[in-house]
Amino acid sequence: MQQQLNENSFLISPELPQKRLPEDRPLKLGILASGSGSNFQAIAEAIKAEKLNAQIQVLIYNNPAAKVLARGQKFEVPAILLNHRDFKNKREEFDRQIVKTLQSFDVEWVVMAGWMRIATKVLISAFPNRIINIHPSLLPSFPGIRAVERALAGGVKITGCTVHLVSEEVDSGPILMQAAVPVLADDTPETLHARIQRQEHQIIVGAIARAASFLPETKSPPSISGGYFVS
Repeated sequence: MQQQLNENSFLISPELPQKRLPEDRPLKLGILASGSGSNFQAIAEAIKAEKLNAQIQVLIYNNPAAKVLARGQKFEVPAILLNHRDFKNKREEFDRQIVKTLQSFDVEWVVMAGWMRIATKVLISAFPNRIINIHPSLLPSFPGIRAVERALAGGVKITGCTVHLVSEEVDSGPILMQAAVPVLADDTPETLHARIQRQEHQIIVGAIARAASFLPETKSPPSISGGYFVS
């Protein structure tokens, strides 16, 4: 499926099964964020504008100084601080607390919107095939940290961002959607990252909308190959 966004941009996405939630039944989301929360805001604004049939049940953040808290308060979303430093090296115990919190808010799908922690089996098994992550590269290229810097250092001409389902191997789950972003000759990590983020805000919303194409109770969603748009 190819959709023209403007004269220079295209969204190319595979078709998904048409088994959908009832139109009046919003997808119940839990958002995990560590930083400024720009992707959180993109999701919240899409919901407010009725462009996304979802409801943010809870925002979990792990950095007491994270600016995402202010964004959560702006949209009147319940916000819970779970500081990973309080758990020291007990990653699974940290994720157990996350799962407990998400379940207490009746969350169906989890969105890692700038979440700077690696999920353990505890979290993944609690929400099998129902955790979405956004990563600032065209996976499978440049997984892991400092993806933008590594793309620049590698001399690539095109990079971008990817929304994918979370699996036990870092940044390796099935791809839902991708955006391709040209690398300019005078780009710095900051300028390139800023352009990538603008595309992140679009595809994170699109990927969540696609998640509603199958019921959250589904244990094995269809294999989804990646789409992308070039801007």
